[in-house]
Amino acid sequence: MCGIVGIVGKSNVNQALYDALTVLQHRGQDAAGIVTSHDGRLFLRKDNGLVRDVFQQRHMQRLVGSIGIGHVRYPTAGSSTSAEAQPFYVNSPYGITLAHNGNLTNVEQLAKEIYESDLRHVNTNSDSEVLLNVFAHELAVRGKLQPTEEDVFAAVSHVHSRCVGGYAVVAMITGYGIVGFRDPHGIRPVVFGQRHTDEGVEYMIASESVALDVLGFTLIRDLAPGEAVYITEEGQLFTKQCAEAPTLQPCIFEHVYLARPDSIIDGISVYKARLRMGEKLADKIMRERPEHDIDVVIPIPDTSRTAALELANRLGVKFREGFVKNRYIGRTFIMPGQAARKKSVRQKLNAIELEFRGKNVMLVDDSIVRGTTCKQIIQMAREAGAKNVYFCSAAPAVRYPNVYGIDMPSVHELIAHNRTTEQVAELIGADWLVYQDLPDLIDSVGGGKIKIEHFDCAVFNGEYVTGDIDEAYLDRIEQARNDLAKVKNQAVSAIIDLYNN
Repeated sequence: MCGIVGIVGKSNVNQALYDALTVLQHRGQDAAGIVTSHDGRLFLRKDNGLVRDVFQQRHMQRLVGSIGIGHVRYPTAGSSTSAEAQPFYVNSPYGITLAHNGNLTNVEQLAKEIYESDLRHVNTNSDSEVLLNVFAHELAVRGKLQPTEEDVFAAVSHVHSRCVGGYAVVAMITGYGIVGFRDPHGIRPVVFGQRHTDEGVEYMIASESVALDVLGFTLIRDLAPGEAVYITEEGQLFTKQCAEAPTLQPCIFEHVYLARPDSIIDGISVYKARLRMGEKLADKIMRERPEHDIDVVIPIPDTSRTAALELANRLGVKFREGFVKNRYIGRTFIMPGQAARKKSVRQKLNAIELEFRGKNVMLVDDSIVRGTTCKQIIQMAREAGAKNVYFCSAAPAVRYPNVYGIDMPSVHELIAHNRTTEQVAELIGADWLVYQDLPDLIDSVGGGKIKIEHFDCAVFNGEYVTGDIDEAYLDRIEQARNDLAKVKNQAVSAIIDLYNN
């Protein structure tokens, strides 16, 4: 997952882009970048690290211009070299910069086409650079000195016909405007909105609506699957459906874990969806264990808090905050190396013994991926004096890798792969374990006022919505994502960065 933002303003947008990226920081903590444009010149700053670390005052002062895009990133294939920080840039045609959230599943074929047919060179292993070159080529073949909105939309249409996977994109065409577009399945989220100033109307495109809220923009709507929005430097807004057969099948894991609870995605409140997840979990517990002896429900901060609160309310059991979180530690399931993850959990959470001593505790988490985190947390609960430790997952068992932009581990590192619920409970050390049922999760997310017929639930059921994923593809990403590959990539990246600096 990554976070993207683009702003067409009436004055310098550097501070607004910075603020938007800090709001989207939960979507990527590996690298950050901003590029702005003024009088036909580009001003770029990007590097590894958090937003607050990448952009110092001297960098911000150089990012002049009333139009720009930004990106926060974490690696989807294990590499963390600063050369792959976004946005990416190509000088032809016009000078285009691009930031991307997602993953292309036919990137190897596209990279070959770009070199052999489009005569373009790709300098990194990032599929975002491949996507940029596809878009740039399709815009170049229009042969226009000054591209119109129809030229931009035609280029996006050809991107859709060539690129397969999940992608939400924001790109800046130097001297002309910003374009945002979404893959034909709508897997990754993207919204756009506006705000009125004394100088006129300003526009923003972003991964989540919360970025618009914080900066005072009014949400217009989500981009539809396959749709593109083009905003000129002068502030004219155009939209067009650019895919032949779009179908809305958004990633359900956005609502489980990725998105902030105060975001609205495809018209669905993430907060309300998580409340419903808690209700469904409570109902399942009452069905399967009507004589349960749960004394207290404790969330594992932060994403499970909403579901845990409603679960406790529904069960009529006390809700307590039993863990204090250190907010300066990154998300653990994307950290390379089992040792690093184990160390990070202990640094991130500390138990409040008062809430555990002598009690039957129900711990609630948003999901269980490797099982590393929950195993340590269960042990921490026992060390704090819990009599029994039960565990709830607001999501079903994660049994398959994600191929659309979430760097979940290789299939053999997924604790639930080819294991029963009872086997997982034993491995993580829980007295018993309850997973959310997939139909209940789908109903939780899609059961509100906004009805969505189908979601991408591939990590739970192995059904990939793009229809192009086979065992050979999964074997390739297995090699790219296993821990050894990540450790090697980090070592190489560190050497390269040291040499470049």
